[in-house]
Formats: sequence, C-alpha cells, structure tokens
Amino acid sequence: MLDLTYETPKPKVIAGAKHDWELVIGMEVHAQVASNAKLFSGASTTFGAEPNSNVSFVDAAMPGMLPVINEFCVAQAVRTGLGLKAEINLWSAFDRKNYFYPDLPQGYQISQLYHPIVGEGEILVDMGPGVARLVRIERIHLEQDAGKSIHDMDPNMSFVDLNRTGVALMEIVSRPDIRGPEEAAAYVTKLRQILRYLGTCDGNMQNGNLRADVNVSVCRPGDYEKYQATQDFSHLGTRCEIKNMNSMRFIQQAIDYEARRQIAILEAGGEIVQETRLYDPDKGETRSMRSKEEAHDYRYFPDPDLLPLEIEQAWVDDIAASLPELPDEKKARFVTKLGLSEYDAGVLTAEVANADYFEQVAEGRDGKMAANWVINELFGRLKKDDCDITDSPVTPAQLGGIIDLIAKGDISGKIAKDLFEIVYSEGGDPAEIVEARGMKQVTDTGAIEAAVDQIIAENPAQVEKAQANPKLAGWFVGQVMKATGGKANPKAVNDIVQQKLGL
Repeated sequence: MLDLTYETPKPKVIAGAKHDWELVIGMEVHAQVASNAKLFSGASTTFGAEPNSNVSFVDAAMPGMLPVINEFCVAQAVRTGLGLKAEINLWSAFDRKNYFYPDLPQGYQISQLYHPIVGEGEILVDMGPGVARLVRIERIHLEQDAGKSIHDMDPNMSFVDLNRTGVALMEIVSRPDIRGPEEAAAYVTKLRQILRYLGTCDGNMQNGNLRADVNVSVCRPGDYEKYQATQDFSHLGTRCEIKNMNSMRFIQQAIDYEARRQIAILEAGGEIVQETRLYDPDKGETRSMRSKEEAHDYRYFPDPDLLPLEIEQAWVDDIAASLPELPDEKKARFVTKLGLSEYDAGVLTAEVANADYFEQVAEGRDGKMAANWVINELFGRLKKDDCDITDSPVTPAQLGGIIDLIAKGDISGKIAKDLFEIVYSEGGDPAEIVEARGMKQVTDTGAIEAAVDQIIAENPAQVEKAQANPKLAGWFVGQVMKATGGKANPKAVNDIVQQKLGL
C-alpha cells in the first residue's frame, strides 16, 4: 500500500433556512455477475438477444422445474468478497422474497436475507491526493434478477422480456458511511473499478449491469457521531431510498435534491416518510414510488428447493490465490517502484485495460517517460477521437519503440510527436519509419556547429543582445533547429550556441 497519510474528508453540510444539516448515505449496489449462465439455470446471459430467447423452463417457472445453483456464480461472489477484504461465510442459505411483478414469473425472488455468502468488508474511496473515505461493507448476497417490462411499444399494453429473469446479481450493501454526493459517486466508481479488476462484473451501467439504490437521510451536526458511539440509527434521521440509479452524475443530482427536499420538510415542522423514490433526470427531482417495505412485507422464508450452501475453506483459499493485483496495490507499485506521481498512477490504474497497456509500454523503460507518453499523447489522442484503449491503433510495442528511439538519441521529442502521429494514422514500425523518411536526429556536432556559425554570422545585432542578456540565446537555438528541419539534437545545439556566444 502507499505510505501516505490520508485525511478523512469533512461531511457535506447543507445550510437550511434555520439550521445546518449533514448528509448520511448508504448504498445498495446491484452488480450483475459476469457469467455465461444464470444463477439457477443454464440459460444464456448474453445482452441484446431477441426478447424472450434466453429463457429456460426454470426461468419461466414452469411446473416441476427446480433451481440448480451455478457454482461459478458462487465463486464470483466469493472472489468479490475477497477483493473487498470481506469475511467469507462458509455456510449460507437462500430465501424466498415474495412479491408479484409481471416480469417475475415465479412470483418470488430467490435471495439471501438472513445468511449471506459474504459478510463485512471495506473499500477505501479516494477523494483526491491524500484524501480518502473508508466505507464499510455490511454484506454481499447473491440473488436472481427480474425481467423487464416494456411500456413504450404500444399505447394500450405492456410487453415483458424475460431474458434477464434469473440472471445472477450480487447485492453489495454499504454501511451509512458516505457523507456527500461526490463521495457517493466516488464510492460507486471505486467499487466498479474493483469489480472490473476482479472480472466479477463488467460494470456496464448503460446496460443495467451495475445499478445503485441510494438511501438518503439528513441529521443535525453531531448526530452522526452519536450514531457511531451508540450504533443507534435513530440519530441519523428517517431515510428514503432512491431506486435504480445507473449514472454517477444522476446519483449526485438525486442525492442533492433529496437532501434539500427532506430539509425543507423538517424545517417546516413536518416528518419524513420512509419510502422508495425514483429520480426524474428531466425534471431534476425525486418522486414517490411506494412506501418503504420492511422484511415482513415480503414474507421471507427459507427456499425449500435449495439446500443451504456449504463451501470449504480450501476452495476459498484457492480463489484467494488467483486474485489479480487490485487497483490500490497496483497504484502503490506504480508510485513506489516506477516513480510515478500519485495522480498519474491514479489515471493509469483507473481502468484495468489502461494499466495493462501502460505496463507493457513501461517494461524495461523509464516509467515516468512511459507514463507521460501514454497519458498525454495516447490518451489525449484517443479522447479526441472518442475512443478508449481497446480501440488504440498504436500498440504498446509501437509506443515503446518510439520511446526507445528517444532514449537512444535517434529522435528528439519534437520528432517523436510527429512520428507518433504517423504511427497513429498509418501504422508501421517506428524505427523503420524514421529511417525511410529521414527523420533521424542530427547528432554530428560538426554539422550543428556549421549551422550555428552561419546563424551567428548573419545576425551580429542579435549576438550583441544575447551576450548582454543570455536568456536571448534561445533565439539562436530556435533558428538552428529551424535551419536543420528540427532534426538537430536540441541539447547539442544549445551547448554549441552557449560556447560560440561565450555565455
């Protein structure tokens, strides 16, 4: 880990008309398990398939069909728990959560209320250089997803697509440790990053593969500390849950609106009703969906079709041994071993594909130079073209080849940027391009000296100015570089100019 002193960020304070208020936020993130088959059937999980084409008899709740647990989905949940430094429960059980939706044919959801597969864990959420928030994970449980109701295809009826029915979800429940909209978005971002590194969820929020339910309440300054001391949730105020958020920006907007709504009610002498709400991004407001259900409303009971899930510690240990290097550890290594700044290391580790690309470029080369080229030149060019690293026309070997040519002195930094554009647009081997197009840097001091002598001879007035003010010697360097087509070694030019001018 990084040897850094982290400063805990201050809680978000919102000023009301009468009092100051603090935000308290807990999150329930639903992450679709990266698996080719569903949690209790062998049906495909492929996104974008024809409606109702990925539906088995089990998913459709046909009579006599029994669920069979997908071992790989269990392994993915364990893998996630280990990645979040959480306790793995060797004994867990599935329950039936009873409720009716048109897109849930069996009339209940199989979930884990009382005995989840993963217990308490934690996430360190970076809020900026040296600033972080430790968010505690309460539990992770496995459950099956529902289907999708479609209401905009016909004015008189709704359609149902059962392709998602039975897809495995991990519900990752945090403690109420998040204290502001920005922290909430940063938490989901960090959780998504870890899941993608682990390979347990692709984190695609647009497809609904990662979505968050946000619990928001407000309390007076000092009440949160009372909760920490007593674990009495009454100090935190009545919470409202905002369902199915799939955008970092919308998460922040919804929290801010909901907090101000609650403050206005409380300061007017009203009471907050615990309820489930939806966020309308077009209007920028939350609206009531239904009163908040409690566990007894769903009539939870152990699923009679599924035996308790018992796993062995040796199996968990095998999964732990296969974990990849996670973002915090990779970032620390980039800083301590490769000499990168914390900011650059954070940029490069934000996505696992970016980190992998950088490591290939940096292999056997100067880490700082490699980071500079990947972040400033490659990422900048890809952003301009609205592409990501997987679409890069420049391979790690090609970019490494450009850096090698700079290190050997074959090309200057300016020539390297021209070379990069050629490789980006046309492809090819950098070294061969330099030879074929005559781009090699002029290092012959005799040729450089002759060019310097000529510029000095043609500009006696400028010589006097430079000798009176050495800072003006850069003019001669620029003229020599121009005369040599930018191919002269800039350091050699500067040294010879200084010598010739007697500076």
